[in-house]
Amino acid sequence: MNSDAGHGAGPSAGHHAGSDAEHEIDPDVRFTYANERTFLAWNRTSLALIAAGLAVVSFLPDFEWAWGARAVGVPLIALGAVLSITSYRRWQANERAMRLGRPLPPSNLPRLLAFGIGVASAIAAIVALVGTAE
Repeated sequence: MNSDAGHGAGPSAGHHAGSDAEHEIDPDVRFTYANERTFLAWNRTSLALIAAGLAVVSFLPDFEWAWGARAVGVPLIALGAVLSITSYRRWQANERAMRLGRPLPPSNLPRLLAFGIGVASAIAAIVALVGTAE
C-alpha cells in the first residue's frame, strides 16, 4: 500500500512553479482542510459585516444628518471587503508555509477585525448620541 495515497502523490505532486519548487512538499491534508475552513470562517464574518452594513444603510431610521446611516454602515461594508481580501492572502501564506515546511506566519486578522469593529462602534455611538432626529 502506498503511504502517499490521498496526498496528491504523482510525478508532479507537491511541485509548483517558483524558486522553492524542488523543496515543496504536500502537507498533511488535514492541515490543508483546516486552513481552508479558517479561510471560509473569515469570509463568513466578512459577509456578515457586509450584510450588517447594508442593513444599517437601508433600514436605520433617519438621523439629523442625511449621511448618518451611511457613516455607520459604509465602514462595516468596507471592513468586510478588506477582511475578505486579507483572509485570502492569509490562506495563501499559510498554504505556502506548509508546503515549504516553514512555521506559519503570524496573523493580523484578529487585530484588523477588532480595530475595524472598534472604529465602526465609535462612529455608531457618535451618530446615535449626536445625530438623532427630533
